Amino acid sequence: MSRIGNSPVKIPDGVTIEVKDSVVTVKGKLGELTQEFSGIDIKVEDRSVVLERPSDDNKHKSKHGLYRALINNMVEGVTNGWTKELELVGVGYRASNQGQKLDLALGFSHNIVLDIAPEVKIETISEKGKNPIVKLTSHDKQLVGQVAAKIRGFRKPEPYKGKGVKFVGEQLRRKAGKSA
Repeated sequence: MSRIGNSPVKIPDGVTIEVKDSVVTVKGKLGELTQEFSGIDIKVEDRSVVLERPSDDNKHKSKHGLYRALINNMVEGVTNGWTKELELVGVGYRASNQGQKLDLALGFSHNIVLDIAPEVKIETISEKGKNPIVKLTSHDKQLVGQVAAKIRGFRKPEPYKGKGVKFVGEQLRRKAGKSA
């Protein structure tokens, strides 16, 4: 029994949800998101969304909780938005942005210039004595996570010194060097 799928999604004020032809559309103050679905019945009832599955088949069970979580993330995104912060740890690691172009200096022979999707707002914070931080904000949780993973993939944190691109607050497993 899906515990996540059975709980309804509450619709806050200022958010409208429309279900039409196996597509859910969520509109709010920060934007509009759409998601296709199949195999699940979605009903909008007085300020909440209820999902029901037609049978207890494994396909229906797995989609039940998935679509409920996706719709909840969409509602949360158009009301509050999603934010990911990446920290650049290492000597000489820098980040700057001009509009939607992110310029990263990560210890390679050249800088990495990345075009960021227009839905994602990007901000770089560089303070003296602290590691540079790249802040990504958008109403689409999947897009923010995908862009953050791409940036992190350029230089993943290594276990000996901890150098690389990591999420703010991420705990790294550190290893002892050869002297230990």
